[in-house]
Amino acid sequence: MRLMLIAVGRAKAGPERDLFDHYCRRLAAPLDLREVEEKKPLSGPELKRREAQLIENAIPDGACRIALDETGKDLSSRQLAGRLGTLRDGGTRHLAFIIGGADGLDKALLASCDLRLSLGRQTWPHMLVRALLAEQVYRAQCIHSGHPYHRD
Repeated sequence: MRLMLIAVGRAKAGPERDLFDHYCRRLAAPLDLREVEEKKPLSGPELKRREAQLIENAIPDGACRIALDETGKDLSSRQLAGRLGTLRDGGTRHLAFIIGGADGLDKALLASCDLRLSLGRQTWPHMLVRALLAEQVYRAQCIHSGHPYHRD
C-alpha cells in the first residue's frame, strides 16, 4: 500500500521538518509528501475551495482518504494501526492522509473522506501535525511487526 501525505503549505527547514523526516526515514515503506499551495491572495470559503481542488488533484484515483480534522475520530495508536492493517490487508493500493490549511478543510472534501481522524482536542501547528502523523504511521508499523517501540 502506497502511503502519502497531502498537505497545504510548504515546510521550511526547522525542527518540525527534521522530526517529520526522522520518522519518515524509519518507515519500511515511504510516506510520500505532496505539498500544495494556492498562490493567489484568496481568503475564507474561496481559499478553502481552491485548496480542496489542489488536494483533489494530488490524490490518486481510488485512494482511501483520511483527513486530519479536529472533529474526527479520536483513535488510540492500536486502533489506528488496526485500521491501517485492515486497509492494507483488504487490498487498498493508495492511502492519502490529508492536512488542510490554516482555515481547515472544505466541507465537501471532508465529506468525501473515508475517515476523519483527530489527534486530540488541542489545536496543533500544521507543520507539527505532519511530524505527529509520521510518528503514528511508524508506530503502527511497529505494532504490526511486534517491534517493542510501542508499549501498552
